[in-house]
Amino acid sequence: MAAFLQKLFKSRKSTSAPDRKAKAQAQPVAAPVEDKRAELREEQLKALNAAQTQEAVAGLAIEGLTADIRLKAVSQLEDAELLQRVQKQAKGRDKGVYQVVRQKLQVIRDEQARQEAVSETIATLISNARDQAKSEDTKLYSARLDTLLSQWATVEPGATPDQLSEFLQSVHSCRERIAGMKAARLEEERQREKQLQQEETLALMAQTLEDLRHQPAEEIASLASLDALQKTQENRWLEATRDTQVEKQQQKTYETSMMALRNYIAAIRHINQAKESLLALSSAVEQEKAGPEDRENAVALLKEINWPQGFPAPELLEPARKLAGKPKAPIEKSDDLKQQQASADSLQKTLDHLEEALEAKQLKDSRQLMKTAQQHFKALDHRLSKGFQARMQLLTAQLRDLTDWQGFATEPKQVALCEQMEHLAEQPIEPEVKSERIKELQQEWRDLGGSSDRTLWSRFKKASDKAYEPCKAYFKAKSGLKQANLERRKAICAELELFVNGADWSTIDWKAVDRILQTARQEWKAAWPIEFRDNRQVQKQFDELLKKLEAPINEEQRKNEALKQAIVEQAQALTEHQPLQEAMNKAKALQSDWKAVGITRHREDRKLWQAFRKACDEIFARRDSERSEQQQATKEADTAAEDVLQQVVSVDSDQDAAALEQAAATLRSLDEAQVSATVKEQIQREKQRLSQAVSAQELKAGISEWQALVLARTDATAPVPGSLPGSWAGLAERLGDLNDQELVIRAEILAGVPSPEEDQQKRMEIQVQRLAQGIGSGEKTDNALQSVEALVASWCSQPADHPADPSLASRLSHALDKLITN
Repeated sequence: MAAFLQKLFKSRKSTSAPDRKAKAQAQPVAAPVEDKRAELREEQLKALNAAQTQEAVAGLAIEGLTADIRLKAVSQLEDAELLQRVQKQAKGRDKGVYQVVRQKLQVIRDEQARQEAVSETIATLISNARDQAKSEDTKLYSARLDTLLSQWATVEPGATPDQLSEFLQSVHSCRERIAGMKAARLEEERQREKQLQQEETLALMAQTLEDLRHQPAEEIASLASLDALQKTQENRWLEATRDTQVEKQQQKTYETSMMALRNYIAAIRHINQAKESLLALSSAVEQEKAGPEDRENAVALLKEINWPQGFPAPELLEPARKLAGKPKAPIEKSDDLKQQQASADSLQKTLDHLEEALEAKQLKDSRQLMKTAQQHFKALDHRLSKGFQARMQLLTAQLRDLTDWQGFATEPKQVALCEQMEHLAEQPIEPEVKSERIKELQQEWRDLGGSSDRTLWSRFKKASDKAYEPCKAYFKAKSGLKQANLERRKAICAELELFVNGADWSTIDWKAVDRILQTARQEWKAAWPIEFRDNRQVQKQFDELLKKLEAPINEEQRKNEALKQAIVEQAQALTEHQPLQEAMNKAKALQSDWKAVGITRHREDRKLWQAFRKACDEIFARRDSERSEQQQATKEADTAAEDVLQQVVSVDSDQDAAALEQAAATLRSLDEAQVSATVKEQIQREKQRLSQAVSAQELKAGISEWQALVLARTDATAPVPGSLPGSWAGLAERLGDLNDQELVIRAEILAGVPSPEEDQQKRMEIQVQRLAQGIGSGEKTDNALQSVEALVASWCSQPADHPADPSLASRLSHALDKLITN
């Protein structure tokens, strides 16, 4: 490449003025200059059009033969460093090349600056997205995220994969946050809607009961209407309180109102059923033919009808009331006056709040307050309503003016809502999201107070319908879940009906029945959501089946509750029973009986169990009390016994027999039945010690006598046979014929005393003989003392003319001493 460049640019180096002059002087020109220039130009163009490196192109941009070649070479240059080099060399030499290079360098610098700006923007957006995901400021949260996404779209091509991943991760966290906020908002709206339904249910119930209290006596309310109202409001309350917290006061108000309505409906139903009997009684009263039997019928009918207090009794009941001796219920005029005054006070407060809302230009609140005020105004009689009429007209006019003014203020916002709804109708959004957005726009429209411009409202309504059109198919498919739940509820009813009709209540497992009932309720509740209208008939069937199933269960529960009540009474009777152990045994048996009883109502079972548990606790508390008393007595007995033991322990075993006997008598005087096991063991141990000490002393005294008899044989003064113990003759005879040496060795063996060296062989033989005799016979050997006594008896039983060897007598006496020390 270097040789090629040298050849390419050789002509320009050789065409300088001095060289041309020297060459012209040296030799004549071989060819015209124009031809050579044309040839070089063609070579440079060919080299430029060929695939050249940036270095070669930079050389042509400086050394090109013509301006066209140099400019074309510059246009092919892209490397910033080479462009700077060309710019430096072209400065003051080639203006055209210099300008072009400067422009290209400026473009490169601008692009670098743009890339740096994009990098900074990417980093900023990633940081903002990360902060947005962690931010606790939820105001305009979705709008801020949309702004970040729109800004990111302009710089996304310049982001690296890691930057893109980090940004999208933060965006995902933000969207999860938005979804959570949306879910919380929807839950809040759902709770608010349920609260509204609860309030409306309570208001409707209160209004219905109030209307019934003011109904003329000559009219009887429609049973069908009241029954439909009751069931509708029960279902409405059930749905409004499902999966939500209900205030205790609200629940109590509902239960009170519903109970009053049920009592009223039950009374109307009984009146309709007994209508013929009531008419017969009325005819008897009019004809003055009523007798005692009619009076009894009237009393029975009134008791069955049980007309609720506080409601005007129908005229149809008056003849029966007269026969029964009950006067017509007086109209509580004082209550009416109080009610009228309460309505007037409520109207006064409402109008005050309405004035404040109108002054604050709160159209929505003003409309609601106006409706409330109109309701209170209608409840007033002519006398009280007259005083509020002028103020009502004034505030109504002010509300109308505020509505007109609000229309001018809100029209631009409503137009904007129409445009947003029309734009939303054209967007391909998921049905759930689009539906939620439609609801949001509709809520914003309602928040603005609506519009009196029917054209504007029609435009918004048309756009809403168009936007919701794609959602219909989706929600239609979703309604299949409601249909499936309806079918599931029908199946539950079918299964319950089959079970109720085929159950043998005399041998049935009541716990299984109770589980079936609970399972049916749980599965019924789980089959949700469901279309309210389609559920009416199925709900009615389910309620009837539950009543059929609950009736025998309730009867069984009441029977079992009676059994448990009897067990409680028996337990209470045992609280004073004697003896205590028998009472405890019976209480344990009653606990087993309690477990064997079947199903009961939970609340009643808890009451009975508490009473039963209390009685059992009292029984076993007596045991604890007696045990405590016994422990106290044992403690006192231990204290007294320990004092005696301290005295007895001080009595040494070496003292005389009288002292030992006195100490033993002191121990025998103690009541061992009252002391603890530890102290009793100490007493027994001391008794044994004293007994052993007495025995040792007696043994010692006996051994001394034996030693005297043993030594008496050494001086040929053998004991007179009559002076020896009577049992010794038998002992000596049983022992056999043994010489003195053998008797002494046997005594030494029993006492554990070593024998002299010369007698070791004999001692070994005797030991072997004794061992053989012990193994050969099944009899037990005598103890050492008895055996030694037999040896002494045999020693002393020898004839008087056969004196003993003094050394043997001394050894035998020593063996006896050893027995005492052992």
